[in-house]
Amino acid sequence: MDHGEATTTTEHAPTSSRLGHPLVEMVDVNKHFGDLHVLRDINLTVRKGEVLVVIGPSGSGKSTLCRAINRLETIDSGAIRIDGEPMPEEGRDLARLRADVGMVFQSFNLFAHKTVLDNVTLGPRKVRGTRKDKAREEGLALLDRVGVKNQAHKLPAQLSGGPQQRVAIARSLAMHPKVMLFDEPMSALDPEMINEVLDVMVALAREGMTMVVITHEMGFARKAADRVVFMSDGQIVEEATPEEFFTHPKSDRAKDFLSKILTH
Repeated sequence: MDHGEATTTTEHAPTSSRLGHPLVEMVDVNKHFGDLHVLRDINLTVRKGEVLVVIGPSGSGKSTLCRAINRLETIDSGAIRIDGEPMPEEGRDLARLRADVGMVFQSFNLFAHKTVLDNVTLGPRKVRGTRKDKAREEGLALLDRVGVKNQAHKLPAQLSGGPQQRVAIARSLAMHPKVMLFDEPMSALDPEMINEVLDVMVALAREGMTMVVITHEMGFARKAADRVVFMSDGQIVEEATPEEFFTHPKSDRAKDFLSKILTH
């Protein structure tokens, strides 16, 4: 079911003139889990200001690709660069570069024992060294931006799924990331909660945030994406503009995938 249809249309400028330099680069990336080859020779570039949506059947490697970008998943071979810098193996350099890459998970991953506002301000204070009063001011502004400022002093468990996910987006934005990764951010939400999270994401896209979004929400892909990447069996099978992909998919695998999801 396509829950994204109620979302407002984006008003992107022509893609080629709007996008900047390469911000995320994956070159010949391979990853195995035991005998399973989950990423096969992935070559992918995401430019500054681009909204890239990655879709495909379950088990196609989408989430692993997303998690590899900020090294939550290590890779076996190949290279990943963020804004021209290779992703370090570990240590302080990895933490610094990872701070430039926001991540929103399907399961929110908020700190249960900290208030909503503390969840948002912790990263800037600990990683960026932001003063407490400044972090609080920025945190409240971000919570206002995603529509949950009135929940600032509650614990995450006191919020339902949609507001929790919006807090998770605010927490990522608080780090002033260069790129935001979304790993199926709507999959744990009740249907009526999906649009409120989609609206926040569409607003981010409009504002020029560089985004890599793993999602089953085809409405978001149609309206907000500059480019759709279709994955199957650990490979990028095809990539195109949303218009091209949804109207004229080239591969049999993409045609089969779309025929199954667009008729339900």
